Amino acid sequence: MQHWILFAFLPYLIHGAHVRAPAPVSDSEVQEISEAIYAADVNRAVSEDIVLNLQHQIPSSQIKEGQDYANQRLFSYVNEEKLFSKPTFARLRDLLNNYDRMAGIAEIVTSDEDQEINAFLDEIFKTQVIDKLCYFFLSKGYYSSKAEFKNDMKQMWFGLYSRAKGVLDSSGFEHVFHGEIKGGIISGFHNWVHLYMLEKQGQVNYLSYSYDGPWTRFPDILAFQYKWSNYLKSLGSFFVGSSPEFDIAIYTLCFKTRPDKLCNIRLGGKASQIQTWTWTKSFYGDGGKYVASSYPNSP
Repeated sequence: MQHWILFAFLPYLIHGAHVRAPAPVSDSEVQEISEAIYAADVNRAVSEDIVLNLQHQIPSSQIKEGQDYANQRLFSYVNEEKLFSKPTFARLRDLLNNYDRMAGIAEIVTSDEDQEINAFLDEIFKTQVIDKLCYFFLSKGYYSSKAEFKNDMKQMWFGLYSRAKGVLDSSGFEHVFHGEIKGGIISGFHNWVHLYMLEKQGQVNYLSYSYDGPWTRFPDILAFQYKWSNYLKSLGSFFVGSSPEFDIAIYTLCFKTRPDKLCNIRLGGKASQIQTWTWTKSFYGDGGKYVASSYPNSP
């Protein structure tokens, strides 16, 4: 009898902590947890913290032209003293100077940079935003513990893989939160904090916008056209005014429950969608999947 019990549980012992497949997640459940994450985002900006100067809106037919319709900056004002002093924002900013934006150049993660990654994860895991997501994943059987979820979060977002020339030059975090240059254009780049920082430094030239979501407070979803140095982003969609923990939580929710699909969410009573993409050319651990990209879908 004892031998039979050991044999029955052997596959679970071999494959690790996941003793059962995750339970199905309905669209209504995704929308419910996305609303809970939105409500828990106490670190997000309020209306007076950010002033945008959108200027000219272009139709979808013109997004690839790269014409500059804006003679002023996108961000007229950001309350840096308030927002960027918050621990999760501060830890995010620590990470943004760790990457070479050019695809094909290997990323070397130093011990200091690894500590910055861990510090960022430590801070976001103190928030109610990540608590809500973690509890949801545990209830559905995606993970057996908060520690397991945290470890997988690090792997799926910060684990390195190769986008060009066979070198470890990219990660989900770099692609989504920092942005990359590949094939002469901007690839990825869906984080408003980095966009603001680069525009303030004179490295980003805002051109126009093509979408402004229905939200009257932050976070809002917008789509911009801009240049980073001389490299064009013809359609870059962003949450604006959200906290770092909100962005990564919403993206992770959709990446795990609706990989490579449009993920229907609700935020403050308004419907939206997230598009996620899975990296398929390499894996971590026992078939773990890296984030290739994730971003709000702009109509």
